[in-house]
Amino acid sequence: MLDLLTALTEAFTSFLFGKVETTRLPVRTSTGQAQAVYLPTAAPGLGDSGVIIGREVYSGKGYIYDPFQLYGQQLPAPHWLVLGESGNGKSALEKTYVLRQLRFRDRQVVVLDAQGEDGVGEWNLIAQQLGITPIRLDPMTAREGGIRLNPLDPSITTTGQLALLRTIIEVAMGRGLDERSGFALKVAHSYVNETILDRQPVLTDIVEQLRHPEAESAETMNVDIDDVRAWGLDVALVLDRLVDGDLRGMFDGPTSAGIDLDAPLIIFDLSHIDRNSIAMPILMAIVGVWLEHTWIRPDRKKRIFLVEEAWHIINSPFVAQLFQRLLKFGRRLGLSFVAVVHHLSDVVDGAAAREAAAILKMASTRTVYAQKADEARATGRVLGLPRWAVEIIPTLTPGIAVWDVNGNVQVVKHLVTEAERPLVYTDRAMTEDGEDGTARELAAAAAREAGPADGPRGSSEPTVA
Repeated sequence: MLDLLTALTEAFTSFLFGKVETTRLPVRTSTGQAQAVYLPTAAPGLGDSGVIIGREVYSGKGYIYDPFQLYGQQLPAPHWLVLGESGNGKSALEKTYVLRQLRFRDRQVVVLDAQGEDGVGEWNLIAQQLGITPIRLDPMTAREGGIRLNPLDPSITTTGQLALLRTIIEVAMGRGLDERSGFALKVAHSYVNETILDRQPVLTDIVEQLRHPEAESAETMNVDIDDVRAWGLDVALVLDRLVDGDLRGMFDGPTSAGIDLDAPLIIFDLSHIDRNSIAMPILMAIVGVWLEHTWIRPDRKKRIFLVEEAWHIINSPFVAQLFQRLLKFGRRLGLSFVAVVHHLSDVVDGAAAREAAAILKMASTRTVYAQKADEARATGRVLGLPRWAVEIIPTLTPGIAVWDVNGNVQVVKHLVTEAERPLVYTDRAMTEDGEDGTARELAAAAAREAGPADGPRGSSEPTVA
């Protein structure tokens, strides 16, 4: 009776709703085929407005990033830190990111190009393509009509000039100015600005005043003129290096005419400066403050300040303090600071650990390319990366990086278009494995399609299908 009732029920159900699902025998298959049935869970992206970077490795979704679009909602600050050993794609990412940003009319970019070969910077090819002449700072040609930047340029406020002079001296001396030396510098700077009105004051004027201070300068503080001269002697000797030493010509005259601060891309070519000398942080300080007072303006433009070899900034307490102020100031005026560093240990264990921590804290976006396992663990601790991300960093292939955008952590494969490739990978780099490893990047370009074999599928923890 029960079987008859079941049969009638199934017949009536089939009449109303169609044939019921039949029982199927189990099928033996592979995980490659079954993944179409058991779909993985993918983390949400960053939106669909901004610059295309590439695609998220584990979901295949397009990865779009723009600090100006995300600022205030998903990002507390628009600043960005790029980490990784040479030859893993940092250079390609920087260049394509800038080229893609410049497609927006309200974007402007300054690049401090600290690398190069054959007498030109690494960004020279892009500059030629865009019809831009790099601002090449070279002490060898400065006296023969080369580019000059004046730390006493009238476009820089007197407060900014004095802060810049102090930073130059402190970087060169490796210590802070004492009160007496600081007073001598302040008096000399004030006197020069008050008395030289028919031209731009220059560093030579400051050095001369430090060596031969005016009597009234001493009288204002009721001290002896010989004391003021003695207090300023060390300061004069340091500044003399910019006037008559190995850095002469670049900063001891009026700012060169023809520097177009309205160009969409401004490149400071520092490739002729020894990257391991004290000259590099001094240059970084001068360029940074000069840009702060002449380039960043409340005109609603979105500006990007990209610095290669940025450890010269973060590893110097005095320069780091200047850039800290620049970063805080720039957020109100639409500035995104991009710092490119090989190893985080270069800065967090250096002389400016406290200042470095403050700058790293401002960088809400962190992109980490392949590093050795011990370096990856140290980076993960400092940046607070999830464990799965730290574990895969040593296994990443060139062009693939871990992106941490204010806690949204994903593995992203950077894609280079055919139009961009000639600008990113030069012929010289193909034949000579340069320091930035672009030859290795190009050789591995085809292999990048595969990506890592295993890893996370979400933004914070791996999801297993």
